Amino acid sequence: MTTLSVRVRNPVWHGGIVLFSLEAANGQALPPFQAGAHIDVHLPNGMMRQYSLCGDPADTASYRLGVLLDPASRGGSIALHEAVREGELLQIGVPRNLFPLEPGAQHAVLIGGGIGITPMVAMAYELHDRGETFELHYVVRAGNDAAFRALLDATPFAGAVRYHVRDPEGTTPRFDPQATIRQARARAAQPCQVYTCGPVALMQAVERAVAEAGLAPSCFHQEKFSGDPVTGGDTFEIMAARAGVRTTVGADETIVAALARAGVKIKTSCENGVCGTCLADVLEGVPEHRDEYLTEEERAENDQIVLCCSRSRSPLLVVDV
Repeated sequence: MTTLSVRVRNPVWHGGIVLFSLEAANGQALPPFQAGAHIDVHLPNGMMRQYSLCGDPADTASYRLGVLLDPASRGGSIALHEAVREGELLQIGVPRNLFPLEPGAQHAVLIGGGIGITPMVAMAYELHDRGETFELHYVVRAGNDAAFRALLDATPFAGAVRYHVRDPEGTTPRFDPQATIRQARARAAQPCQVYTCGPVALMQAVERAVAEAGLAPSCFHQEKFSGDPVTGGDTFEIMAARAGVRTTVGADETIVAALARAGVKIKTSCENGVCGTCLADVLEGVPEHRDEYLTEEERAENDQIVLCCSRSRSPLLVVDV
């Protein structure tokens, strides 16, 4: 896996969120990226976590990140917040994009809830540079949660941003997914594409609003921070072909845990079926996909599996590890 050495620049804390830039340690330009991309950040404690790039894709001098200090953190966001200091050296992966904008001129409705605003900012930059129409909705729980407001107010697309905050005075409107999607479809001269990232409840409400507005399912796009995989199920056999190891995966055990128990260590990162780090080829058997990484088309082919959360529909599953 290709890694880049970068230095932390201009960190700013706003409540539980830190905003900062990353510049190449050698002073050169960073690899270009498209809106919706994320990077793997290798943390000092040995963990690796994925964070969406929220800067201008046209700016290769630095990458911009915004990271929430998650109260339910398993060590990732805590370690990163502790490592974010001016001049600190970090290792990152090259940008990868699992949440791209659709090609072609189509009106885009961007909806970011809380820290889910991060990929939406990069999308807004790219759409503005393309000259395409869009609207960006920033949904937060309280006025002081709007850590990105100063950043958004300084962008060339500030006029396309709409804030939805449940403030005590009630001066800022609450977010209404149905009205937002319905009005956007009525205004747009082109087909609508809806992109959302944030709390699960928000994304589900947006998905329902898209359906109620009569838009095709293909017009709805979401990015999840973490999956909610269910590990329970029937027991089955897993065989790591290259390692020559065969073992049983228990009813409440993951494939990764079963293989580790048998002496085969699988590299993981998110452990929630989101990042694809533990993706493996399927040589025999039928996987039961429970991840958020593979597309529906890739799932239908049944030749790959995300080992941290998925299971098997067949008594034996043989994987290329």
